[in-house]
Amino acid sequence: MLAAPFFLSFFWVLGFVTAAPSWTSSPLEPASIPLAVRSPYSQAWLAGGHALSESWPTFWTGGPFSWAGYARVDGVAYRTMGLAGIEGAEVAQQTSVSVNASSTHFVLIAGGVELLYTFVSPVEPTDLAKQSLPLSYMSVTARAVDGRAHEVQVYADISAEWVSGDVQKTANWSLEKTADGRVLAHKVQLANEELFTEVDDRIEHGSAYLATTQSASLTFAQGADIDTRKDFVANGRLSGLLDTNFRAISDNWPVFAFASSLGSVAATGVQAPPFVLALGHIRDPVVQYVTKAGMQTRSPLWMTKWGSALDAISAFLGDYDQALAAAGTLDARISRDGINGASDNYASLLRLSLRQALATFELTVSKKADGSLDATDILAFMKEVSSNGNMNTVDVIFPFWPLVLYANPALGKYLLEPIFKYQSTGLYPNKYAVHDLGAHYPNATGHNDGQDEPMPLEESGNMIVMALSYAQRTGDKSQIQQYSALLAQWTQFLISNALVPASQISTDDFAGALGNQTNLAVKGIIGIAAMGEIMKLNGDSARADTYTSFAKDYVTRFRALATSRDKSHLKLSYGDDASWGLVYNLYADKLLGLNLFPQDLYDTQTAWYKTKMDNFGIALDTRHSYTKSDWQIWTAAIADDDLKGALVDAVLRYAGTSDINSGAPLSDWYDAKNGSTVGFRARPVVGGHFAVLGLQKDMSLSGDSSSAGGSTTGGTGGSGTDDGTDGDGLDLNGDGAAASLSASRNLAAALVLCAVGSLVYL
Repeated sequence: MLAAPFFLSFFWVLGFVTAAPSWTSSPLEPASIPLAVRSPYSQAWLAGGHALSESWPTFWTGGPFSWAGYARVDGVAYRTMGLAGIEGAEVAQQTSVSVNASSTHFVLIAGGVELLYTFVSPVEPTDLAKQSLPLSYMSVTARAVDGRAHEVQVYADISAEWVSGDVQKTANWSLEKTADGRVLAHKVQLANEELFTEVDDRIEHGSAYLATTQSASLTFAQGADIDTRKDFVANGRLSGLLDTNFRAISDNWPVFAFASSLGSVAATGVQAPPFVLALGHIRDPVVQYVTKAGMQTRSPLWMTKWGSALDAISAFLGDYDQALAAAGTLDARISRDGINGASDNYASLLRLSLRQALATFELTVSKKADGSLDATDILAFMKEVSSNGNMNTVDVIFPFWPLVLYANPALGKYLLEPIFKYQSTGLYPNKYAVHDLGAHYPNATGHNDGQDEPMPLEESGNMIVMALSYAQRTGDKSQIQQYSALLAQWTQFLISNALVPASQISTDDFAGALGNQTNLAVKGIIGIAAMGEIMKLNGDSARADTYTSFAKDYVTRFRALATSRDKSHLKLSYGDDASWGLVYNLYADKLLGLNLFPQDLYDTQTAWYKTKMDNFGIALDTRHSYTKSDWQIWTAAIADDDLKGALVDAVLRYAGTSDINSGAPLSDWYDAKNGSTVGFRARPVVGGHFAVLGLQKDMSLSGDSSSAGGSTTGGTGGSGTDDGTDGDGLDLNGDGAAASLSASRNLAAALVLCAVGSLVYL
């Protein structure tokens, strides 16, 4: 039996933490509701507990920006989005909000009509061009609810706040249209753009777009916020003013607006045709990336399909009906898979996590010598949102990885490739895997001085595990073959260092450095075994057997070091019998099908965790009461059904009831006792919530994953030629292999004796 908190009622906690809003919320009311969430810079959220008509949307940082909406019903104006106080406008009353996997739906009442606001951020993991397009939809429709016909007009605007983190900077703007005149788009950007520069996590180059399809009733304006909104409130249409007084973003707050008539809304309650808009932030180049030849600027992948932003926007608007249907299909699929994987609550957690996770990376391509785009050279770059802004942080991609496997494993290859390519250049001096590709997004400038945040065991194990996982799931061996020498170099580091880890930080760096970390040792040992499987896939059975032998030997030694005296649990750190923690790295053993650690170890840990359940889950370890949502779901995925359900419920309880007034997108770091957020928001690691589905090889949005990926260009084939060594002097052929194995085991034995005797690392 679990401790009493395991059975806490979700609904009791909901009432205890915060008063319920006056509208219905499905599946729950999170602290922040996604509106337009597509990329690190195309993000708009609404604070939970606030009506769409009574709060400004915010960037993921919490900084507000203007995105306003109004409707006129039979000549009476109502505010439907934002918080602008315009004389003569009433406030529409929200009656419901529904947060689905890739769409959010609000219902508001204005006069005798029901207004439906739909926000869709398409998720297209198998169509990389569409997935890379940082655009979202907003649509508005209406239906009569009082049995009468009504005349309805609707309005939307954005401000220049969408293009900078500094409202004192000067912006300029224009109204553009496609060659066929079918699409109109407001375009706004800074007068003096700064490439690859952020202010308060907002990019300082590129353009914001608000666009729609031309119609007989469409009107537009560009001008001061109050004047433009007053115009619609008074007249139900816009004057067509194009303000050319380019100025600071905060100087009379220029806004860019469209208005349209929904016509006469029938008394029968039939919905009017929707008014559809597209919006987002578009830039080229996207990132700069270090190569042996110097810095390379890279363009967004979508440009290989559409030659200009207007072409892409036009196609995007034309695809609305299909996108809306696809959003419904996706939500049904994730709900079904979540329920089959664990429960209704698990499906709800996945729906809350998907958009946030996928909006943290961008797909890019390089240019050929003639300046054309190279559609075959695809690299993905991820921002470590909110924690420090690092680029392609290996230990952030790692918890995100289960979503990669579920959505489309090819995305994982494109995330790993820039890391492999960089380290194979020899520019990075350390023998272990690099922590990240750059200190702050979008600058993948590398760490040629070797001074990246040191997580040698963590990142080396992560890279090997993910590389094998991709190859297993897809059958594409190109990456593990091309970078086999580099993978072997990292594996030798694990052989020398994993069994008795030196004092160092792990991915949970906020917890501080610690020696003899059980969870790190698990990762390192699994990494060694994973390299055995890589060698097997590469057709080298001798090396495969050697690595596997190392790993199996280490498991035996590890259990002697890591198990508590009463054999009730694994310790957090060798020698500290009272310590314990979430040994979530065991997940990789199941993911890769290694069966390296015996089932009785999993059963022992599951039984132990059940005694440690708190109100909002299980603490990360004995040093603190805080926990991580991603690692809890990783733990749930390898536990029995009772613990799996308990952990899923606990994480969802946090997501739906805690800190409702913070307005912050979902955090992954919170207190397991009281559910208060400790730090972080909007991070990609919530992709780890897909850990249960990540283990299901036949459950992927990409269908037959064996066709995912394929070869990519670039890279040098590793860090040396295949001369019978593993790139670091370790001979794994013939008699030399036996000698090296014996010597390494002698070293390991000495380290183990040291650990048992004094628990100090030599």
